[in-house]
Amino acid sequence: FHSLIKVLKCWSVEGKHGQPVFTYRLKKLLGQPKVSSDLVCSLYSALTGVSVYFSSLVCEDISYGEEAVKIPVTNTVDSCPIGPPVDFKYTKSIQVATDVVIPPSAPGCNCKGNCTNPKTCSCAQLNGSDLPYSELDGGRLIKAKDVVYECGPGCSCGSKCINRVSQHGLKFQLEVYRTKVKGWAVRSWDLIPAGAPVCEYTGLLRRNAEMDSVHDNDYIFDIDCLHTMHGIDGREKREGDVPVTSGTPEQVDATLRESDTEFCIDAGSCGNVTRFINHSCEPNLFVQCILSSHHDLRLARIVLFAADDIDPMTELTYDYAYRLGSVTDEDGNVKELECHCGTSECRGRLY
Repeated sequence: FHSLIKVLKCWSVEGKHGQPVFTYRLKKLLGQPKVSSDLVCSLYSALTGVSVYFSSLVCEDISYGEEAVKIPVTNTVDSCPIGPPVDFKYTKSIQVATDVVIPPSAPGCNCKGNCTNPKTCSCAQLNGSDLPYSELDGGRLIKAKDVVYECGPGCSCGSKCINRVSQHGLKFQLEVYRTKVKGWAVRSWDLIPAGAPVCEYTGLLRRNAEMDSVHDNDYIFDIDCLHTMHGIDGREKREGDVPVTSGTPEQVDATLRESDTEFCIDAGSCGNVTRFINHSCEPNLFVQCILSSHHDLRLARIVLFAADDIDPMTELTYDYAYRLGSVTDEDGNVKELECHCGTSECRGRLY
């Protein structure tokens, strides 16, 4: 160790999934030399039988108190300065541009307490007469869908209803850390079970037409729910059909004919931890469009769910789904970016 540290207290608490987690309160003794780095030890022997050690620099909560659980920023690359990755405003909820109008709250179900009967719950009817979540581990999405209709402000059920799973914020201890070739990345200190909601993509909700002149912002997420439902631009259409309740049929058809999305989430200047999650051609997260407060598919929420069980300290990734040739510079020239995901399914290029 770089200095002498006294253990003031040691205790065991129950982890997210029932495993014991040993916690220590430490105090650096006076008169010690200035510390340039700390040795951080993460012990998961009770969970996996493996102890993980890594040398890192840890700075304060990147959410600045916005999240219930702090999100540390860890620098594991000596040549990179410590500190928050970029100068941006952390927001755990969607901010709305002045020219974007959010639809009014949709009519809700009349269930009491918790929605349990898909035959009588009107929200379940929108999901194809199905309640999309199991109650395992606080709620898991049974399978990816075109869109998930969750209960919202117009529903009579309570806040703990199983059909509100993605609305409860971060459940897992996430960490932003620096990598050598991919920049900043995100991992979880906890085991994440398959089907669990991990985080929502937040930022400024904007019209895509306003982004035509923006060429240096890599944090724009197109809300492409309709494209997924109809398999446009290479999207993989998912099982199960749900009713299209957004706008008139003519408006929906016009949007699809243009083969472009109308709205996007811009996390360039504001956003949450999700903006630091990297692309992978073989990801462990998947994108799920969700409607809760309203039923406009063009303005669906974007939530990332675990595709499989994700072990602690594993980098979190999802497929950015860029079309090759879709990214251009200010002169209209097609830009290319090499993919560094390192998986066996790597396509070689991100875009």
